[in-house]
Amino acid sequence: MSDSLQRTPLYDLNLELGAKMVPFAGFEMPIQFPAGLMAEHLHTREKAGLFDVSHMGQIRIAAKSGDVKDAAAALETLVPADYVGLAAGRQRYGLLTNDEGGILDDLMVANMGHDLLVVVNAGCKVQDADRIEKALSDRCVVTRQFDRGLMALQGPAAEAALAPLCPAVKDMRFMDVIETELASVPVTISRSGYTGEDGFEIGCAGVDSEKIARAILAQPDVLPIGLGARDSLRLEAGLCLYGNDIDVMTTPVEASLGWAIQKARREGGSRAGGYPGAEVVLKQTRDGVSRKRVGLLAEGRAPVRAGAKLFADAEGQKEIGVVTSGAFGPSVKAPVAMGYVASDHAALDTPVFAELRGKYVPLHVRAMPFVAPGFKR
Repeated sequence: MSDSLQRTPLYDLNLELGAKMVPFAGFEMPIQFPAGLMAEHLHTREKAGLFDVSHMGQIRIAAKSGDVKDAAAALETLVPADYVGLAAGRQRYGLLTNDEGGILDDLMVANMGHDLLVVVNAGCKVQDADRIEKALSDRCVVTRQFDRGLMALQGPAAEAALAPLCPAVKDMRFMDVIETELASVPVTISRSGYTGEDGFEIGCAGVDSEKIARAILAQPDVLPIGLGARDSLRLEAGLCLYGNDIDVMTTPVEASLGWAIQKARREGGSRAGGYPGAEVVLKQTRDGVSRKRVGLLAEGRAPVRAGAKLFADAEGQKEIGVVTSGAFGPSVKAPVAMGYVASDHAALDTPVFAELRGKYVPLHVRAMPFVAPGFKR
């Protein structure tokens, strides 16, 4: 491992648990534990898995006026989501856009009542914080909390595992956020995650991370899970990985993420536009786009990986797109993928062909997610 790689507060525990470590977004991260990727994936779908996601960035935004709605209004100048209308104790997905409507990052924003808690991707967190500070510093105090721990407990047994340590989680629903205590340690808990399953994300001081992780791992049905299974779980759930499925060259409309732009921020809404690239995104919403992100299901057993070119015909004569994520889906028991195709080939059940080792493998456009979500509404 390079000396330049950072380590999360759970690094030593990950090693103790037998993790295979790999470089990821500038960190040494566990790709898998002794159980292995397939077993970790299925255990999360059937019981509960604990993920170290401390590499992600946590940022607090507080309005100088003291009113959280002023912080929300300020953040709306950068993100095409409705945060002014977001109730205290709730969180919402959003997209940081540039002047061309491209996606700089995807993020989660929680209204904590007194300020906003923003969670951003590891590889983008410094530039995200720089951008937010530059745009909002006249109205808000922006605090980087990159030394905090963050872990995700995911799976149908997540509530049963967490409730003995923090009874308040039983009353939470999907996208609720609370500040509470777990194992006598102050924590922030959201009922969310990135696997398609019910679950929670737990933020805490870095020094408290190992105590909390050990307490959770001591509960029945909980195993440590690495980045390998996290990737296959989120792919089955139809969720984008920043840098693969979305980036500065894709817009929210092309990425089929128009649902992340609420009514108030759309054309005719009370606060339409007003964010970088708004004209591009509003025009695309109105007029359509030339390509779209879609789900893809292969007919054979061979996974079609990211970077595979997509064609309209079995002879590879007409190129129509590219796969951005692909793997064998352990829960689906088949290869699953997502990618971008020309809009006239984006309808459900449309046959497409992926170039795989000189052959053209048949796939069909399918609805995402590939597995039914397990969220507690």
